[in-house]
Formats: sequence, structure tokens, C-alpha cells
Amino acid sequence: MSIFEKIGKKMGMPTKSMDVEEYMNVAEMDDVDVMHEPADHYIKPVALQQQTDVELIKKELSSANIILMNISEMAKRPNTLKGVIDELRVYVDRMGGDIARIDEDKVLITPSKIKIIKTKKSQKPR
Repeated sequence: MSIFEKIGKKMGMPTKSMDVEEYMNVAEMDDVDVMHEPADHYIKPVALQQQTDVELIKKELSSANIILMNISEMAKRPNTLKGVIDELRVYVDRMGGDIARIDEDKVLITPSKIKIIKTKKSQKPR
């Protein structure tokens, strides 16, 4: 019995043979992640493209997920980006989380009780 037949059987699907493409379509339709067990919290990438994405980010943070935000698209509108970052900073401060820019295009945002170390420790020669 192939792995897909075993997984299909566990998902309650007919035991007929199934190719990889068919299996992936079924798994995506059911929104099932059969490769990993469910986690309590996730690190979620979010591309900040418009101001309405802020609500999605707030929702994810309130679910205790960590956000890796790509700001490259919004960086083309610096005034809008500043306003969004300021809004997120206030929200994160209130909930006890943290926010830090990682590089030119990435911002890391953490939920309550997760802090980001923002200073680099000096490396001592060995």
C-alpha cells in the first residue's frame, strides 16, 4: 500500500490509487496539513501591500502568532508605511509584544510575552 493510499484511508477517502497531483488537490481543498502536526503558534509571512493588511496582522498577533512582514511593496509609499508601522507599534506595545526591522524589506512582529533582542553581542575572538 502506497503512502498516498495510507493517508487517503486515514482521511476517509476511497482506497483507489491516487496520483500526487490529485492528492495535493484534495489536501488543499480540505485545508489539511498532513505533513505536520498542528502547532499552538505559527510564524506567518505577510506581504504588507495595503493598509487593510493591518487588520490581518492584528488578528494573527492576537492568536499569538509571530509575523514576518515584507514591506517592500508599501515602501514605495513611505508616508503610508510610516503610518502603518506606527499603528502596529502602538498595538504591539499595548499587548506586550515587540516589533523590529530585520533588514530593508522585513519587519518582525511578535505577540505578547515574546521579545526581540535588538542589540548584537560582541563576538570575542577565540
